[in-house]
Amino acid sequence: MQYRKFGKLEWMASALGFGCMRLPQVDQDMSHLDEDESIRIIRYGIDHGINYVDTAAPYAMGNSEKVLGKALGDGYRQKVKLATKLTPFFVNSPDEFKKYFDGQRERLQTDKIDLYMLHGMNKKCWDMFREWKAIEFIEGLISKGLVDYIGFSFHDEFPVFKEIIDYYEGWDFCQIQYNYMDIERQAGIKGLKYAAEKGLAVVIMESLRGGLLTKRPPEAVSKIWDSAPVKRSLAEWGLMWLWNQPEISVALSGMSNMQQVVENLAIAVKSGVGKLGIEEQVIIEKVRAAYIGLTPVPCTGCRYCMPCPNNVAIPSIFEMYNECTMYDDFREGKMKYMGGIMGIEADQRATSCVECGECIEKCPQGISIPEQLMKAHEKLYDPDFKLPF
Repeated sequence: MQYRKFGKLEWMASALGFGCMRLPQVDQDMSHLDEDESIRIIRYGIDHGINYVDTAAPYAMGNSEKVLGKALGDGYRQKVKLATKLTPFFVNSPDEFKKYFDGQRERLQTDKIDLYMLHGMNKKCWDMFREWKAIEFIEGLISKGLVDYIGFSFHDEFPVFKEIIDYYEGWDFCQIQYNYMDIERQAGIKGLKYAAEKGLAVVIMESLRGGLLTKRPPEAVSKIWDSAPVKRSLAEWGLMWLWNQPEISVALSGMSNMQQVVENLAIAVKSGVGKLGIEEQVIIEKVRAAYIGLTPVPCTGCRYCMPCPNNVAIPSIFEMYNECTMYDDFREGKMKYMGGIMGIEADQRATSCVECGECIEKCPQGISIPEQLMKAHEKLYDPDFKLPF
């Protein structure tokens, strides 16, 4: 295992972190984890050098923390830094913070949480937690020895990310979605570098985009991978690209079987800054361009079409539709479209469009927006879809 500096802290973190959102399930039921297999793969990862484990109360319908708590028994708790989160939609007021935190410690079977985060910060959740003095609550936990370090995980755009970082000088770390396809999405590469310049450790989530970057790629992408001077697995391409960047402290992987754990550990051993040559980086740039070329709507996210007089979330819907089509996987898009994390409200769906034409006049790309919205709705709307929390 390779170890990397964790921001301004003296502690060195394993390059690979164990994300516990996608632990092994029974019959593909996220509420029914395979406890024995989950414990086995978590402990195997720790035995082979992983010293950073990440979870949250909503993961696996509330079961991730329970299973991780069991996995960290028998002396394993002392071998890792444990990270979990204060989740906005699981508390109704600041009066519930303490009860929520105490429940997490009970499920995790630990007296102390090493790294505690404000979970999934976007503009709305950040404004709410700031008003509720969530930072002050965690500072109180730190003063009592119940938490060591404070951070936040993030799902919004760079200006919000910068606002959060600049608001509080005490941040120790942050967690962002980042991979070779998301260099300009959410915090993006600007956020990565900004946080690192401020001395924060940066933990990466969705390192392989929830496994989408390891799926069999379309032919246009496969041809580019085949032309690479060095042959790597798809997982290795994605992880090595991340670890090539000195600003990254930990790349999390939500490993759901032993094969993934063994493969990722082997990749982590070879990881490091400068291990990916210029020619290989060019290959990844070509892959990114090829994926983007598969999108059905040429929306650039300029937002000239906004605000929509009927409250339709036009750019967000096109982003969901494009990404689902790009990877031929509609699960995450449906979750967002039906109101999941970082999703939209029911009245913002494409069905609120009355075809007034105002957006068409404003669109610099000349997109037939109402027509494309209906196509997106046909693919994303699923009345039987169940949110995973």
